[in-house]
Amino acid sequence: MSTPSPAPRRSFNFASWLPSGKAWWWVLGAFAIGLALFAWVWSGNRNRNDGFYRAGEEAPPTSEQPFYAPLPAPAAADGNAPAAPQPAPEAAPQAPDEQPRLVENPNPPAPPQSLPNAQPAPAPAASGAHVPAAPLPGNRAPQYPAASLRRGEGGTVRVRVEVTEQGDTGAVDVAETSGSRMLDRAAVNAVRSWRFRPATRGGRPATDVVMVPITFNPNQ
Repeated sequence: MSTPSPAPRRSFNFASWLPSGKAWWWVLGAFAIGLALFAWVWSGNRNRNDGFYRAGEEAPPTSEQPFYAPLPAPAAADGNAPAAPQPAPEAAPQAPDEQPRLVENPNPPAPPQSLPNAQPAPAPAASGAHVPAAPLPGNRAPQYPAASLRRGEGGTVRVRVEVTEQGDTGAVDVAETSGSRMLDRAAVNAVRSWRFRPATRGGRPATDVVMVPITFNPNQ
């Protein structure tokens, strides 16, 4: 009985798998087309600034975390819960500062004028001696004219007064002017209502003429 001979082993022929001459051209063409498409896509993505992060540029946008209010503090063991923090009261709007305003008084009060000092009572005079008349204390000071005060007018008026035996005024006129008719008139009007201690001669009242100086000073 004869034994079967083993089947012949087939060898792998690598050359049979290689493409032919035309197939090589197809492979090179497909590779060139694919390389061109890759270069075109890569250059387009490189020139496009579509949010890709690069070194030296601003940091990429990050999602903001939502803000959650803190939970209330847990109650104490004894049941007394801590007092919740009270919101700070809003400051009340402050009223605008009042600006100082200059108020002009059309009729400023007249400063007190200097009055002649009342002469002390003379000592008993000898028989036939003459004691001149003198203004009594409490006479009203002259009123400073408002127009003269605004203009700054001032000066001294010497008023000649005739004093009667009863101490009243008789004739009153200006002996020496102050340079302002309004000041002179104010001085005469004031002195006309004054009271005087009458003069005496030989111990008896007598008429007399005295000079009364009235000074107006706008700076007082």
